[in-house]
Amino acid sequence: MSRQLQRIELPGEAGRLEALLALPPEPPRAVALLCHPHPQHGGNMHTKALYRAGQALVESGLAVLRFNFRGVGRSAGAFAAGVGELEDARSAYQWLAAHYADRPLLLGGFSFGAWVALRLAAAGGVAQALLALAPPLELYDFPPPWQGEPPLLLVAGSEDPLCPVAVLEAWGARRGAEVVVLPHTSHLLVERLNDLQNAVSRFASRLLPKAP
Repeated sequence: MSRQLQRIELPGEAGRLEALLALPPEPPRAVALLCHPHPQHGGNMHTKALYRAGQALVESGLAVLRFNFRGVGRSAGAFAAGVGELEDARSAYQWLAAHYADRPLLLGGFSFGAWVALRLAAAGGVAQALLALAPPLELYDFPPPWQGEPPLLLVAGSEDPLCPVAVLEAWGARRGAEVVVLPHTSHLLVERLNDLQNAVSRFASRLLPKAP
């Protein structure tokens, strides 16, 4: 399947945000915003698991926006302990919503990025679906379930100390989420990237509408 990849700069609170917009060959039936792992631990928009999740969504007919948080790559600014990164995600969300106002939106992220994405959704970022890859439930306070919370896919590895399986399953059950545990897999999910991609594809195909 041929795809188009556009390098763009988004206006952000701390200055420009470096971003990539991946487009499917046909007009997108929906759009997605994906947030990357922790900037101070090597996370960026090219992180393997995030890239593969984006690839699955593009192949499902979505336009996918990935971006670098402030201070990462060519994005302006410096790490801001999650406060600034939430504003970065909001800026990217607003850009995507303005350019694809008539399309359903999936909001998601990987690790630290999952924490940012769910906080954005809980604070009023309208989305029709949510995706959290390896959410570090042992490190951060994630928002509790809220009224009207959209369907959520949780994907994590069985050997992830930041997201123990029992904690993930109990947390997901409270939200009515779909939980996928990848066996013999670490926090970075690199051992089973194909399985990750397949899980994201199934989720997108089931929940988001066909092209108009």
